[in-house]
Amino acid sequence: MKNSLNKFLGKNNKVHKKNSDFGYSSKNKNRLEKNDRFLNNSAKNKKVENLKKNDENNTFSSSKGGNARFKSNTEFPNKNSNMHQKFTNKRNFDDWIWGKHSVYEALSSERSINRIWCTADIFSSDKFYILLKDLKSKGVLIEEVSWSRLSQLTCGASHQGVALQLACSKTISLEQLIDYSKHNCQNPIIVALDGITDPHNVGAIIRSAEAFDCKGVIIPQRRSAGLTGTVAKVAAGALEHLHVSRVVNLNRALEELKKNGFLVVGLSGDGQISISNFQEKAPLVVVVGSEDKGISLLTQKKCDFILSISLKGKTSSLNASVAAAISLFHLTSK
Repeated sequence: MKNSLNKFLGKNNKVHKKNSDFGYSSKNKNRLEKNDRFLNNSAKNKKVENLKKNDENNTFSSSKGGNARFKSNTEFPNKNSNMHQKFTNKRNFDDWIWGKHSVYEALSSERSINRIWCTADIFSSDKFYILLKDLKSKGVLIEEVSWSRLSQLTCGASHQGVALQLACSKTISLEQLIDYSKHNCQNPIIVALDGITDPHNVGAIIRSAEAFDCKGVIIPQRRSAGLTGTVAKVAAGALEHLHVSRVVNLNRALEELKKNGFLVVGLSGDGQISISNFQEKAPLVVVVGSEDKGISLLTQKKCDFILSISLKGKTSSLNASVAAAISLFHLTSK
């Protein structure tokens, strides 16, 4: 039995040795050769791809002598990116103030404020809290932001947690605007803006409102462009002769105007009454909505009339400032 077992083990050992000497080693050699070929081919392919990319990035230009030459574009992206970085970093901060002491003095001196950005820590200061609460009730937009966001807005300046943007014109309260308009005209017209965020449109509407002797413009605190330098430039001096009231809530302001005898008229392409056929001569509030969304549904419910401008061409709508100018011309010529 032992001899037969040894013979059997010897045979298996010989078979195993044959397999280990020839089977596995030969397969491994073949695999290694294949892998070497694959790596060589992939390296060649990468070189070809790199050459193709270089060819694509090169532009062909001819010289005056007729000899063709190649000029690489690889140097331009760096220059363009640097120029773009300089352009994005270049901002006009002429109407900005930051830093606790500077901002506090600006708020205490009752300068016209368009917008305030501050961190949560500022509200813990009693003197700032009282001033900010009073300004918010007057329609100044106050936005609480993080420290990093404020650093981004001021391009890394030492802001100390608070910054503001000055307004190009002073604003008055809604009550003051109502009293002024009624004492200076029998049937005054006031323009209210609903969701117009483009400062060019706001400036153009203010210019048209002053040109047609409107008594004031109402701008909501949110979803509207403020009285920035761009607005003043487009208004072309009209802000010096027109009262502007910035309200916290436009719909509540419209309710207050209706209590004081004003009719609220909204401009919409879906209006059932043509503005040329509108004959009311009472004090009016003309609500102008944004180009894309128009007057909001909630504000439309506050309107006594929804008027439309009859268009004769193929163009289906008008720019908000153009629609306001046409409407004011019709309403003031009656």
